[in-house]
Amino acid sequence: MTDPKNPTQISIELNEEIAQGTYSNLAVITHSASEFVIDFVRIMPGIPKAQVKSRIILTPEHAKRLVAALQDNIAKYESVHGMIKEVKGSGPAIPLSFGGPTAQA
Repeated sequence: MTDPKNPTQISIELNEEIAQGTYSNLAVITHSASEFVIDFVRIMPGIPKAQVKSRIILTPEHAKRLVAALQDNIAKYESVHGMIKEVKGSGPAIPLSFGGPTAQA
């Protein structure tokens, strides 16, 4: 739904179920020539099986805009709360392959 005073403004609705969010501590990213697929996974200590909790499919252009928005928000966060420390080796060291080019974040 758009605002009649500003036709480029979009009203975004957020229902209660989605507003609660889903915790993820691993993102598996794959891509093809036409899309990027980000699978958000929750890995729990001592449990050898993990499950994809959410999958987001983006165009390459939108993936690049998402990266820029994340970089901007991280810079804003760090200006208020200090640098985010990356602890090497603290994340899951699980070799994952879903049949395509893969990166982990």
